[in-house]
Amino acid sequence: MTIDAVSLGQLRAFIAVVDEGSFSSAARALRRTQSAISESIANLEAQLAVVLFDRTNRYPRLTPEGAVLIADARKVVTALDELRARAKGISGGLEPELVAVVDVFVPIEVVADVAEQFGPAFPSIPLRLYVEALGSAVQPVLEGRAGFGIVGSLPVLPPGLTAERVADVKLVMVAAASHPLSQYRGAIPAEELARHTQLVLTDRSHLSDGQQFGVMATVTWRLADLAAKHAFLRRGLGWGGMPYHMVKQDLENGRLRELSIQNVPPGGATLTMSAVYRTAEPPGPAGRWMIERLKHCALNAE
Repeated sequence: MTIDAVSLGQLRAFIAVVDEGSFSSAARALRRTQSAISESIANLEAQLAVVLFDRTNRYPRLTPEGAVLIADARKVVTALDELRARAKGISGGLEPELVAVVDVFVPIEVVADVAEQFGPAFPSIPLRLYVEALGSAVQPVLEGRAGFGIVGSLPVLPPGLTAERVADVKLVMVAAASHPLSQYRGAIPAEELARHTQLVLTDRSHLSDGQQFGVMATVTWRLADLAAKHAFLRRGLGWGGMPYHMVKQDLENGRLRELSIQNVPPGGATLTMSAVYRTAEPPGPAGRWMIERLKHCALNAE
């Protein structure tokens, strides 16, 4: 086995075939020829002494060995992307302006704490910050209008982006104390939830078209602003999920109540927030500094 000869390009080709579903689609995604992708996979299989794909059908399927190794391939590629990003942050020139997008689910106080440190650390660099949700937190990064985003509310990212875990945000399902669901005894079944209007965060972009995230009710009211959703929840206009840090005080004073829902873990779920940037254009020194500070501050925030 000549494992030392395995290249990053071969691993990217392996991942692309799995993600795209075929050699031809992987070739288009990586802007390479199909023969080059096939050759990369064949060489990788020879070097690993393992058959990664079953090619007997129209579309390649992972072999049991391939299914195990794909996770390792993703870890290696992610680690190398992070290494390159950090290297650029150390050796590259300062950005003329730092443009970033922050998911609405990120505690804004954490962002403010980091911004307060950013000014003295980079006094010559203007900071432009957007607060968005779902695909709108990813679109500026994808289009090159922002250097990076802190993203969590869009579960599936488009290709060409690298994600680094920053922190986890706690999510809870809530309703006003006066809402009928708050009076329900025991874990609320799906059929009961479906009878009541659910307040849902909607996407200003088209990246989540055709996708539903956490929608359980037949009737939904869709709001593009999390503060508006919060206000609607407090008025008893529906029920829905919110980041815990935004409703903590309401839960403590009894204005909102956490709902116990069947098949939802007690105490709420967690949403992983990640720093997302274009793989081909990782953040510069100021962007890297802010990402690392957000990791530290977010992980130590309540």
